[in-house]
Amino acid sequence: MKSIERILINRKEIKNRVLEIAAEINRDYRSKSLVCVCILRGAALFFADLFREITADVEVDFIALSSYEKDTSSGEVKLVKDLSEPIENKHVLIVEDIIDTGLTLSYLKRMLEARNPASVKVCSLLDKPSRRRVEMRGDYIGFKIADEFVVGCGMDYQGKFRNLKDICVLKKSVYGGE
Repeated sequence: MKSIERILINRKEIKNRVLEIAAEINRDYRSKSLVCVCILRGAALFFADLFREITADVEVDFIALSSYEKDTSSGEVKLVKDLSEPIENKHVLIVEDIIDTGLTLSYLKRMLEARNPASVKVCSLLDKPSRRRVEMRGDYIGFKIADEFVVGCGMDYQGKFRNLKDICVLKKSVYGGE
């Protein structure tokens, strides 16, 4: 594909890591009920793969947030779609595609913690610590990556490339990178 510089993480590596993360979650929530919250839209594909491997007593919900204007983070997080069910006294696992600046997840975690759940943890397919603007750590991380513009597995650029099965680095010429 002419817009892709290279494959960063191939589909086999992703599948294997999803199985490992699910095993950790299953172990940690063996005797607990869990609400998995998918952050739309980017995390949807990772969430689907992960959710099918979770054997704990689990419910699902979805939330949508926006912190982007065009292609860059605005720093301001907006709630686009809230949870459908209350989470009070429930164990919550937020499932995200990538922890980048940490602003969105920090906002979401504080918002959900204010609803008095039993616990709130974060699971992310990717972690890009070099871009962090606020303190934010994931509890379950698929892969730590360098500061590169990645697409695939639900992550996009201008609504495209979400359907790629591998995580790929986008060519700088496509997004105007330096």
